[in-house]
Amino acid sequence: MAILIDTSVWMDVFRDTSGGAARRVRSLVAGDDVVLTRFNQLELLQGAVDEQEWAMLADYLEGQDYVETSGDTWRDAARIPFDLRRLGRTVRSPIDCCIAQLAIENDLRLLHKDRDFEAIAEIRPLVARRIGVRED
Repeated sequence: MAILIDTSVWMDVFRDTSGGAARRVRSLVAGDDVVLTRFNQLELLQGAVDEQEWAMLADYLEGQDYVETSGDTWRDAARIPFDLRRLGRTVRSPIDCCIAQLAIENDLRLLHKDRDFEAIAEIRPLVARRIGVRED
């Protein structure tokens, strides 16, 4: 099973100057294919702090493998918060719903640090693991 790494994890990897976060993620994905979504690309690039970081991220992200949306992705992702609200639960980000839906559609394991995915996994067949990436 390939692995989709959420932006919440990538942000720790890119911001951790000690390299510990990158080592932790590498150990968790050892031997598995890693993919991104265009939503991850958008979130990471919008978080760039300056032109130099933007250029570095854009270059790095250009070389990554992506899963793409289908016509059904949008409808099925929109159904997630609808179904959760009916149970009295909410998700904070529609982008998280899209990322989760892409993980489901493509049979991907999702590594994340975001509580929205835990709520989504309660009502969808999302294979997700919440992780801490900094070494103790």
